[in-house]
Amino acid sequence: MDTEHLKIFVEVVQQGSFASAARKFDIDPSAATRAVTSLEKDLGLRLLERTTRQLVLTEAGKVYHENACKILQELQQAADEARDLAGSPAGVVRVTTSVTYGHAVILKLLPALRVAYPALEIDLLLTDSIVDLLAERVDVAVRLRQDSDTSLIGTRLAKIRYHVCASPEYLKQHGSPHTPAELAERDCLRCSLRGYRTQWRFRDSAGAIEAVNVDGWLVVSNSLALHRAALDGLGPTLLADWLVRDDLASGRLVDMFPHHDATPTDFDNSVWLLYTSRLYVPKRVRAFVDFIKQQVGAVPSGQDALPGLAALPVDSAALQSAMLRDAQSATYSLV
Repeated sequence: MDTEHLKIFVEVVQQGSFASAARKFDIDPSAATRAVTSLEKDLGLRLLERTTRQLVLTEAGKVYHENACKILQELQQAADEARDLAGSPAGVVRVTTSVTYGHAVILKLLPALRVAYPALEIDLLLTDSIVDLLAERVDVAVRLRQDSDTSLIGTRLAKIRYHVCASPEYLKQHGSPHTPAELAERDCLRCSLRGYRTQWRFRDSAGAIEAVNVDGWLVVSNSLALHRAALDGLGPTLLADWLVRDDLASGRLVDMFPHHDATPTDFDNSVWLLYTSRLYVPKRVRAFVDFIKQQVGAVPSGQDALPGLAALPVDSAALQSAMLRDAQSATYSLV
């Protein structure tokens, strides 16, 4: 049995086409077709019904695909366990997160991760779509909300606080509002996601909650673009602390209501780290998880903790050296 042919067959089923699977393996579509044809020839049966529009598993193909997935998972686990005996964490960690969080947070952490774990390879999938971790063979997801998928195990990395921000230039020209309710009369920069674009909620120090209807001429689907628009003085917008922390500290942006909590949805917003439930968690995955928890700031215990993950030692000297180097160069700033 050629395991490469098995991998290609499973990918063809997952992608729904030979061409898409071929792109994943960086091979010609004809090579993917030959791999599946070779499997069918060895088995003496047809696994896929091919039409001009789609590929459909035969009944035999469904059974074979299910068992092929199990075999590949067991082979991966065997390889992981063997590598873990060799010492330092090594191998590919496939990670997914949103485009904005990836750019603003995860990418800034990679130089120090590289120093701490030089044998790790990171395959970073940046997308605002919810990825099926099992289907896409993703090891770790970092998401900005708790997932309803009960098959996933997770930890709350950090609470998120939102700020209504504007540039000093905008406030100089238009003035600072005294209350959140005054935002209803402003041209606000809004996110196009449902629940984000029409209303912002505020909570004062006494716990009183106020919902403010917002409107404005610019609606954007990505927080990075909203961030840029706010820096350019186009108006006030609602952004997460992990995106604007440095701007607020430097004065490039101003928190218009520093004594209020603000949110587009509810006040219990957090960054979550998720991974699929499995009996054996490879050292490469544990290393990445421990590093991200250390840098972003995990809740250390209780229901938000990751069960079954023994912490791996991080090379503290190397990590501190990387952080110092980055601070001096001002190229990266660790969260």
